[in-house]
Amino acid sequence: MPLFKRVYLEIGNVCNLHCSFCSPRVRPARQMNFEEFSGILAQLKPYTDYLYFHVKGEPLAHPLLESFLAEAARQKFQVTITTNGTLLPQKGKILVQSPAVRQVNLSLHSFSAHQGIDTDGYLDSCFAFARQMSAAGRYTTLRLWTLSNGRQADDGTRHILSRIEQFFGVEGDLASMLASRAVALGKGIFVSFDEEFEWPSMSAPFISEEGFCHGLRQMIGILADGTVVPCCLDADGNAPLGNVLETPLAEILSQPLFTQAREAMFNRKVLLPLCQRCSYRTRFN
Repeated sequence: MPLFKRVYLEIGNVCNLHCSFCSPRVRPARQMNFEEFSGILAQLKPYTDYLYFHVKGEPLAHPLLESFLAEAARQKFQVTITTNGTLLPQKGKILVQSPAVRQVNLSLHSFSAHQGIDTDGYLDSCFAFARQMSAAGRYTTLRLWTLSNGRQADDGTRHILSRIEQFFGVEGDLASMLASRAVALGKGIFVSFDEEFEWPSMSAPFISEEGFCHGLRQMIGILADGTVVPCCLDADGNAPLGNVLETPLAEILSQPLFTQAREAMFNRKVLLPLCQRCSYRTRFN
């Protein structure tokens, strides 16, 4: 069995939007080049079969996206892409036709940042893309991670839910299904609900040294500069485990910093200071 169910690979931290739910980027803007990407994939092959192009940045904005997907297919990885969806008219065909792409997550909750963009036109484009993916035997998840703590939807989210109901012919009221994690809209098409979360930060208050998380256990992340991090929420690289562009991944994963933190997590102990301040992991308690 591979060590990780998935690895989050940030191919670039540059985005074409500035969404309120995203923490501000503090790292220098950077896009991986092809040699870096290919080399990282070669190092990852013993550890996972699934890549997620996600942490920060908009993967569809990367100029080498098509080449990256071709290389991922050559090295036999399956790829999930998380995107705000605004570039689907230009890049959607690449995703549908790539044999590497297994799933695309569309962050519809980014709609509030679409200044000057026709929201209904944007939604129609996302929905039409989901149907194209379905016809190609792939998966699409429409993400609405804007719910309040009581899993209530605001007016903007309710408008999107109404448009989803119209486009996909949903029977029933999606707003009454917000307690669900996800609802199937058709073959390979889902809408996912979740509450807003806070990005972990070293300036956040200490929570505890005990708890449980899938970070380190089932996943790691690799940022655009090669920094290895515990999960997809360490957007600023505040819990660096090493740098895969400087040190072989096999060596990073054999060092005490990683092995002890991972073993502790299996025993419901939290060693890394950033993880001790992460409120998201409390969802798993």
